[in-house]
Amino acid sequence: MSITVNASPAHTLRLILGDQLNPQHTWFASVDPGVVYVLMEMRQETDYVLHHAQKILAIFAAMRDLARVLKQAGHRVFYLAIDDPGNTQTLPGNLTALLLHHDCKNFEYQSPDEYRLSQQLQSFCAVDLAGLGLSSTEADSDHFYTHRHEAATLFASRKQWLMEYFYRHMRVRHRVLIDGQDKPAGGQWNLDADNRKPWKGTPPEPPDTRPLHDHSALWQTIEAAGVKSFGKPQAAQFRWPLNRPEALHQLDTFIHHVLPHFGDHQDAMSAGHWRLFHSMLSFALNTKMLNPREVVALAEAAYRSGGAPLGAVEGFIRQILGWREYVRGIYWAQMPGYDQHNALGHDLPLPPWFWTGQTRMRCLQHAIGQSLEHAHAHHIQRLMVIGNFALLMGLEPQALHHWYLGVYIDAFEWVELPNTLGMSQFADGGLLATKPYVSSAAYIDRMSDYCKGCAYDKKQRLGEQACPFNALYWDFFDRHGTRFQHNPRIGMAYRQLEKMPASEREAIRAQALALRARIDHL
Repeated sequence: MSITVNASPAHTLRLILGDQLNPQHTWFASVDPGVVYVLMEMRQETDYVLHHAQKILAIFAAMRDLARVLKQAGHRVFYLAIDDPGNTQTLPGNLTALLLHHDCKNFEYQSPDEYRLSQQLQSFCAVDLAGLGLSSTEADSDHFYTHRHEAATLFASRKQWLMEYFYRHMRVRHRVLIDGQDKPAGGQWNLDADNRKPWKGTPPEPPDTRPLHDHSALWQTIEAAGVKSFGKPQAAQFRWPLNRPEALHQLDTFIHHVLPHFGDHQDAMSAGHWRLFHSMLSFALNTKMLNPREVVALAEAAYRSGGAPLGAVEGFIRQILGWREYVRGIYWAQMPGYDQHNALGHDLPLPPWFWTGQTRMRCLQHAIGQSLEHAHAHHIQRLMVIGNFALLMGLEPQALHHWYLGVYIDAFEWVELPNTLGMSQFADGGLLATKPYVSSAAYIDRMSDYCKGCAYDKKQRLGEQACPFNALYWDFFDRHGTRFQHNPRIGMAYRQLEKMPASEREAIRAQALALRARIDHL
């Protein structure tokens, strides 16, 4: 796989990025020996944040498998491994060498989903390729329902972006769960209020039917190349899909055996059951092994055939057709600069136990521990446990963004950044969320079994044994009263705060300050 090996000339070099692993892309409809496809493992991509070991493993393994599939189909493929001596470890350096090596006249790439890569490739084409006298073409990734700036166009004449408006627009436009004349199936657009039940042990958690791979040799290669990571690699018993057939099997299993219970328990958390009824499809979707249209179509078909209740199907489809496309629209409308927002001025460093899970707070011990163990946590664990704590404590949002981007196997900036800085941390000042998503221990206790056996008392507000969430919750609203006291969605919190004696409010402030001072040892 060395760049120095001679090869016959090719007229076009096509780049496939690590999150563009769709073997059904229109590029591959015909075989042309004059087109060489290139996939690259690069330190540029492993090192821009510290990544979970499983994320690096999963992407590299899937890239290698796609290269195999394309070669078997007759396509000409050049694969540049992380340990290749000719690897410059940068995208521009490798592309320049490969274009010259293959004597290409044209460079083609699919639109990247991350702003940094889009800018890098645009600069490369405008400067480097122009200097070489070569042409370039940018192709669509053939994946999303919307183009980059479609959401911004939709909201151009409206005062505020609202996901619900976008979601209904998408439902009607794409005729998803629509009956009659643009009416929602079942008479309601959104059944989220019905999908907030805790899980008491029944129905049982379905078995884990995901594929099992041994990537030990690849992991040794990655480590030998000097790539740094965190979290457990699980290389010898790797459970994430390698290719589209495996992802399709996972999708089929979810639709027929798990989706019926997803709705009721999508917000539930359990210390001993980390998957529960979640699809675990986000990695396959975000690397484009699966197309969102086929996922949505199968979910709707399950409802139409009586295989799954409307509440479960609507909640699942809302995450894909609604939220996933919506946050992508936010991302492209707000970049560059969105990643620098810090509207609340939070600046506390992340505690070291974000990389170990070693905290006495049982909810965070499990949510972070699970993230380190499996490179996965579902939306409530990310938002209402880890994100909730970070927002209440006042952790620096950029540091948290980098942690989320690194730790989760499905995290790519276009989807992770708006979810972290906007939805979770309110760092964008309300561009994405209409209120801060915070809670005391009561919500976590209602939706999980995390509080049982915890070193802290979920009912206490003050004292060494009091759950940190309680004092931090009231201190958050007290500290940010100027910004939030007139927000109609959280008026109740301020009415309760106003009823507290001044001495109690002062005690809460002191408790919160003490918690921040000893955050590393909570």
